[in-house]
Amino acid sequence: MSWNNLFIAIFFLTSLAWGQQAQRQPTSASFGDGQYFLGPEDVVQVWVWKEPDLSTTAIVRPDGKISLPLIGELDAKSKTALQLQDEVRNKLRSYLEEPVVTVIVKEINYPKVSVLGKVHKPDMYKIKQKITVLDAIALAGGFTDYAKRGKVIVIRNNSNRQQRIELDLKHPGEENSFYLQPFDTVYVE
Repeated sequence: MSWNNLFIAIFFLTSLAWGQQAQRQPTSASFGDGQYFLGPEDVVQVWVWKEPDLSTTAIVRPDGKISLPLIGELDAKSKTALQLQDEVRNKLRSYLEEPVVTVIVKEINYPKVSVLGKVHKPDMYKIKQKITVLDAIALAGGFTDYAKRGKVIVIRNNSNRQQRIELDLKHPGEENSFYLQPFDTVYVE
């Protein structure tokens, strides 16, 4: 193998590895698969060993920040509990020699889906795990008598465009197990 071919092979493998690393970044498509990323209204417990005055429970505000004693404001949105824990520990090193910090997610309130239209209880619902479109409709009290089960629309906001997905829930099949993503809107005609 020539040096040129070896260089191309290494470049290709490195590019592939970078692409796989980029795929691991938090996206709404990964909801329910792997780590949880904090968002507004989530509640976290920050515990600092042997420092009860620095230990607290904090709610992630709508701007994505939390307020902690001594440290002040920290961005929490789109971070895992472990990432937030490391950041708090690093900030406390200015004040304590070797702080031992634990961050625990106490309440998950961030990911939501809306269920609207001909359902008994149209509303926005918190989701804590992967759910199907039928699960979401069940949360909303099920179909009304006037619902068109053959015409259910899922509106999904991707990065810069809105996607409309039409589902036929009259007949059993793959569409009945269609999984929702956080902030999807289910509309039953």
